[in-house]
Amino acid sequence: MECMNLELYCKQTKNYELLFKENGLGVDITDWTVYMTVKTNASDSDAIAKIDKKVTTHTDAPNGKTIIELSSTDTDLDAGNYYYDIAYKDDDSNEGVLFQGRLRIIEPIRKTRD
Repeated sequence: MECMNLELYCKQTKNYELLFKENGLGVDITDWTVYMTVKTNASDSDAIAKIDKKVTTHTDAPNGKTIIELSSTDTDLDAGNYYYDIAYKDDDSNEGVLFQGRLRIIEPIRKTRD
């Protein structure tokens, strides 16, 4: 697991591309699920997560490639600091956390767009 802090503007769209590799080669993630969870407090239940993404269709599963897509609706959060993790569950029900840390949502200077 890697600790990494992220920053996004409120209502920003963002894609996180992930590549699963073992011994330098892509791992087949065809039947895997990848999750991104964002919470106000790390101890909050999953039911009240601010963002709860579940990816089961991957961009290139045989070669270990997937994308977590965050829409402007997903990131329509109050400015501030949140906790996040990106995790997976493989086809043998093994689970792991890839990244975790703080997600900072920043309020843009301009509030409206024409």
